[in-house]
Amino acid sequence: MKEITQLIKQKAHDIGFDKVGITCAKQPEKSALLMHWLAKGYHGTMNWMIKYKNIRQNIYRLMPDAKSVICVAQNYYTPFKHSNNKEIAKISRYAWGNDYHKIIKKKLNQLFYEIQNIIPDCAGRVCVDSAPIMEKLWAAKAGIGWQGKNTIIITRDYGSWIFLGEIIINHELEYDTPIEDFCGNCHACLDACPTGALIAPYQLNATKCISYLTVELLNDHIPEFLAKKMQNWVFGCDICQEVCPWNRFRKVTGETSYLPAQEKIAPRLKYLCNMDEKEFKMRFKGSPIYRKGWHNFIRNVKTVMKVNVKQ
Repeated sequence: MKEITQLIKQKAHDIGFDKVGITCAKQPEKSALLMHWLAKGYHGTMNWMIKYKNIRQNIYRLMPDAKSVICVAQNYYTPFKHSNNKEIAKISRYAWGNDYHKIIKKKLNQLFYEIQNIIPDCAGRVCVDSAPIMEKLWAAKAGIGWQGKNTIIITRDYGSWIFLGEIIINHELEYDTPIEDFCGNCHACLDACPTGALIAPYQLNATKCISYLTVELLNDHIPEFLAKKMQNWVFGCDICQEVCPWNRFRKVTGETSYLPAQEKIAPRLKYLCNMDEKEFKMRFKGSPIYRKGWHNFIRNVKTVMKVNVKQ
C-alpha cells in the first residue's frame, strides 16, 4: 500500500500538481458547520449550496463505495501587482490566466488514468470546485494546508495562491495527517476586509464578500452600502490573501496557462465599460470571467465607476 501511495503521489507531481495529500473517505468533522452557515443565510443567492447540502455532508452519497480522497493543489501565483489607480480595474489573480477548472480537470483525468494503470480495478470520481464536496475541508484533512481565518486553505510552501482538486477512489491507500493551524494570533485578513465579510475568525458572510458580489451575485444590483467599499474590484477580490503573512512564501507558478496577458492585470475601467458583448467574449474567452457573462461583468464595472464619480 505504501509503494502504491508513493507512486500515485509521484505521478501527481509529474503531471504538474505542486502538493498532494491523501485521506480516508470518512467525512471531515467540521462538515456539520455547513448547516449552521446555511441557516444564517451566509450563502446568499448560491442556492446550489442548499440543493446539494446533503451530498456535501456525506461523500458516500456522491460515491457510495468511496474509500480514499486524493487531494491536490496547484500554485497559480504570478509576480504582478494590482494598480491603485482609480481609473484601473482590479481582477482577482485567479482569473488572470486561463480557466483553472479546465486545467485542473484535465490534469486530474490524466492522474486518474495513471491510477487505473497502477490499480486496474480502481473506480473513482474526479472533482474540481463545482462538484458537491467540501473541498477545503478535505484538503485540510489530507494535510495540504490549514483553513485560515479568511476561510481559505493556506500552505507553508505556497501561501494561499493555490487551486484545489480531488479524486475519490474505491481503494484504501496510506493516509496523510492534517497539519497544525499556523494562523496564531494574526487577524490581518479580518482587519483588511473592507466590507466586514469576515465576521469572525474562520467565519465568512458571503453576502458581504466582494468576490461573491462580483462573481456569484448574478442578474441583480450590488447594494450601494457595499458597492462603496469595492475598491475597484470588478471580478473577485484578493485583499484577504494579499495581507496574509504566509503569502510571503509565494512562488511563481510553473503552469504557463496561468500567466496573464497585460490587459487582464490592469484594464482601464472606461475601456471595459464600453465593451459590447462580442468584444467581451473575444477578450475573455477561456477565462473564468467568461463563464459569468458580459451582463454581470459590465454591471460590476459600472458599479465601481459610479462609486468613483461620487467619491
